[in-house]
Amino acid sequence: MNAALLNRREVVAELLKERGDLIVVTGLGSPSYDVMAAGDHDRNYYLWAAMGSAATVGLGLAMSRPQDPVLVVTGDGEMLMGLGALATIAVQAPKNLTIAVLDNGRYGETGMQQSHAGLGIELDRVAKSVNFDWATRLTSFQEVRDLRGRVHAGNALNFANIKIDLAKEERVLPSRDGVHIKNRLRQALGQQIV
Repeated sequence: MNAALLNRREVVAELLKERGDLIVVTGLGSPSYDVMAAGDHDRNYYLWAAMGSAATVGLGLAMSRPQDPVLVVTGDGEMLMGLGALATIAVQAPKNLTIAVLDNGRYGETGMQQSHAGLGIELDRVAKSVNFDWATRLTSFQEVRDLRGRVHAGNALNFANIKIDLAKEERVLPSRDGVHIKNRLRQALGQQIV
């Protein structure tokens, strides 16, 4: 792989700087570990055993909370599992939603097998084809910094395919208690806990 690829842990830490009222949804595995490593937060919604659904959970939150920026941090394998969701998201077109895909071309949670993204499927081009307002591939840290501004602007449906290296990072595990994670987020959003 190209030596210029980005480190996923550094990318996520940059995206979550000065997060303010940002709501973050994580895909299964490494994205959850990376978001947790950047700092646990009541507005982090970690998904466990829900492969392929991070983008649709982000859509639901973005539509129900149009005043808040929503960032989905997921991997290429997880996004490929929910590929059809991109069309639904584009039709709904919430201007406060950004999907950031950490793309190393591998299924990291099942043994680092090559994913379809590793075989040439360009997820940013898929997002463009279904009419996301802004969809691109990021290969530099400056582009990641610029993405952080887009996340908070709240004026476009964004998709960033972030090319990352294969570095193995220490697992920083958030809570696996789904009820706790759900209730914590609902409370942070001022909603009743049921």
